[in-house]
Amino acid sequence: MGAYSTKKDVVRKEMIGLLLLAIFIISFLFMEEIKNDSVFDNLPSSIMHVNTVFLSILIEAVPFILLGVFVSALIQTFVTEQHIQRLIPKNPFLGIGVVLFMGVIFPVCECAIIPVVRRLIKKGLPLHLGTVFLLTVPIVNPVVILSTFYAFRNNMAVVYGRIGLALLVAIIIGLIVYWAFRNKDQLRSHIEHGAHDHSHGITMSRWKQTVYHASDEFFDTGKFLIFGAFLASMFQVFINRNDLLALGGNEWSSTGLMMGLAFLLSICSEADAFIAASFGSTFTVGSIIAFLVYGPMLDVKNMLMMFAYFKTRFVFVLMGLITLTVFAVTMVYQFVV
Repeated sequence: MGAYSTKKDVVRKEMIGLLLLAIFIISFLFMEEIKNDSVFDNLPSSIMHVNTVFLSILIEAVPFILLGVFVSALIQTFVTEQHIQRLIPKNPFLGIGVVLFMGVIFPVCECAIIPVVRRLIKKGLPLHLGTVFLLTVPIVNPVVILSTFYAFRNNMAVVYGRIGLALLVAIIIGLIVYWAFRNKDQLRSHIEHGAHDHSHGITMSRWKQTVYHASDEFFDTGKFLIFGAFLASMFQVFINRNDLLALGGNEWSSTGLMMGLAFLLSICSEADAFIAASFGSTFTVGSIIAFLVYGPMLDVKNMLMMFAYFKTRFVFVLMGLITLTVFAVTMVYQFVV
């Protein structure tokens, strides 16, 4: 009965996914006809503007989401934690450099990295290296770098600033965690199950597991992208432009505001550059970089996941370190560069 119910759940999820895909394709292909329909004649122009901004963000971001989830799924299925652990040297400081390099070649966004880090720590990865891995992978991996370059190809300062500040913040926090916790166990001992079971109880090949993992992750991250794109479009259309310019032109207020938005919007790092680019004409370059660094390190969804996997005190300390370090490093960057 349990297996039968699980199969029904899989079929139901596939049908819902196909329905959503069909709605998106129809909306995209026939958007002009829909907009020209007399039913929509009485809608305010601002609503249509929201729709235009919302769709433009989604259309630019979805290809990078698809690329990221499939690469992540391949790694999830075919690469074991033992393969990664063999690369880590015993020296705690040399290990930071190796982990930073691994972050550059490990294309997983923040939506999937916390369970991976937990498994690595359980298999012997030092806590401070796990923390560096957690902070760097969602930002400096090739898919995110590519999406950031595409979104800010006319402003490379944002691309370089995002990568450089992310690495610097991760190193600082990794050293503090090493000094403060001395690699004491900070995992919740009662969490013993895997983070995701993409087989859904059905025996299948690794390639089928890859497809299921990719589809699950796409819908998990897609809803945050849709929510973030919608809020960003509403924010731009309905918030008074003069108020935005007043906030966005000040280094202190714009940085704090963009970090707060990054936390609340909880956008996948493979797509957040497109949301950030939509604020480019209003906010300072430094605050845009703060948005792109802070969000993948700490947002609503990964905060909840951290509380599920790590001890409460460690999570609060890490949240404070991320917030203070990103803000401080960003302010130094804005006044020096």
